[in-house]
Amino acid sequence: MEKKVNISTEAVTDVERVSATVSQNLKLFRKQNGLTLDELSRKSGVSKGMLVEIEKGSANPSIATLCRAATALGVSVADFVGVAVNVPVRIVPPEDASVLWRGPKGGSATLLVGTHGPDEIELWRWTLFPGEVFESPGHSAGTLELLNVETGALTLKLADSEHLVKAGSSVLARTEDKHAYMNCGKEELRFVMTVAELQRPRVRTGGL
Repeated sequence: MEKKVNISTEAVTDVERVSATVSQNLKLFRKQNGLTLDELSRKSGVSKGMLVEIEKGSANPSIATLCRAATALGVSVADFVGVAVNVPVRIVPPEDASVLWRGPKGGSATLLVGTHGPDEIELWRWTLFPGEVFESPGHSAGTLELLNVETGALTLKLADSEHLVKAGSSVLARTEDKHAYMNCGKEELRFVMTVAELQRPRVRTGGL
């Protein structure tokens, strides 16, 4: 018998909170950059209709959409959702972290904290239940992801290759190409991830 997933009141409230924060900040950053919706659409590759819905607070944009809009505006996804750090030390309590993806079986991707843009360094916590998959388009050149699997086993797909990362293991990956995080096992998968997407050129000295 398949386990039913109930969407809690807290989850609905969190989505509403994130949507309101993103709506407010998108309008603020767009005006600070002196861009119309048409200009931002052309620059980011996000449709004008989607941008309008985000600014109205009636859309739940994907992580990829937020990434494209953030890059075009010279900010970070953490700036959008209000968890960016601009002081020597800032503690972000759990209730201020932002859930930016929910899987069909109850999985989630939570942005815990991050830097101000345009350079982005973000800390995420992921939960995927058996059978859940999250697919992501490629990031900008030189983007690195560091992951540590806490429970379960992660199948990390990079372009046409797949890599199994078991509990307790860590991985460093360059995610310029499309990639996916998959739970192909029978247990709950939990991992933490740091994303480093730096806009300035990075000198490659070999390997990653």
